[in-house]
Amino acid sequence: MYDYDLLVVGSANADLVIDVERRPAAGETVLGGDLAVHPGGKGANQAVAAARLGASTALLARVGDDAYGRLLLDSLRAAGVDTVGVLVGGAATGVALITVDPSGDNSIVVSPGANARLTPADVRAAVSLFLASRVVSTQLEIPLETVVEVVRNLSPDGRFVLNPSPPRPLPSQVLAACDPLIVNEHEARVILGDACVSEDPEDWARLLLAKGPRSVVVTLGAQGALVGDSSGVTQVASVKVDAVDTTGAGDAFTAALAWKLGSGASLTEAAAYAARVGAAAVTRRGAQESYPTAREVDAL
Repeated sequence: MYDYDLLVVGSANADLVIDVERRPAAGETVLGGDLAVHPGGKGANQAVAAARLGASTALLARVGDDAYGRLLLDSLRAAGVDTVGVLVGGAATGVALITVDPSGDNSIVVSPGANARLTPADVRAAVSLFLASRVVSTQLEIPLETVVEVVRNLSPDGRFVLNPSPPRPLPSQVLAACDPLIVNEHEARVILGDACVSEDPEDWARLLLAKGPRSVVVTLGAQGALVGDSSGVTQVASVKVDAVDTTGAGDAFTAALAWKLGSGASLTEAAAYAARVGAAAVTRRGAQESYPTAREVDAL
C-alpha cells in the first residue's frame, strides 16, 4: 500500500516574470511590464499540478530560509502537497528570471540557489518517502548526481519519470530507469547528440528508445505529442486553446502523465490526459496559479 501517488524530487524557485513586447537581442535593452513574483521551479510546479488534480503528492526539495522559501512552502501546502521532504536552509531560494512575449512564449534563466544543495545524502535520508511512493518524478534543475541517487533508491516496483530539463547527456543508469523519458524538441536534440540524424520527431522517439529508456514521450506543443515504447510510436493529439502564458505548462503535462500512469492508465491514455492538463494551464498567467483541478480538465 502506497502513501503517495507521486513523489517529486526537484527544484523549487521563485519565478520573477516580466511581460515584454519582444525578447531582447544580444546587447539590447527592452522595456517590460510590471514585475510579478510567483512560486515556481520544475519540482514544485509538478508537485502542485499533481496535487491540484487530486493526487496524493509529496515533494523532496530544498529552499532558502527567506521570503521566497516561505512563498513556496505556502503555495505547496495550499495545494495539498506534503512538504515533509522540503528542506530549509543551506543557500538562498532558487530564482527564475522569465520574460513572456505577447504570444505567450517565454525565455527563462535560472539561478539554482538552494536547489544546487539538494544532495545524494538528502535522497538517502528520505528513503522512506521513496518506499511509500507509487511513482517518482524528477528533472535536471537539481544536481545530476542527486538524480542518479534517486534511481538507486526507487522502490522495487516503483515507476520513474524524468523530464531532462535543462537538458544534458544522461548516464545509462538513469536512462534505463526512465518509464517514460519526457522531452520536448530541444531536449530531444540534446539528449540524442550526434545520434540526432533525422528531423522527423517519430525518428527521435525511436532513437531515444534505442538509448535505453523503457518508454519515451516527445512533446510537440500545438502538434501534440508522440509516445513510444516496445510496441511502437503513437501520435497523441493536442487540445486547441488560446495560449496566454506557457510558463510551467510542461511541468503540468509531466505531473498529470506521471499520476495517470501510477493509477493504471496506458502511456497513450496518460499522455492524452496530460495534453488536456497542459492546454488548460496555458490559458492562465503564471505557473502554479495556472494549474487546473480535475473538474476543470474534464470540462475542457
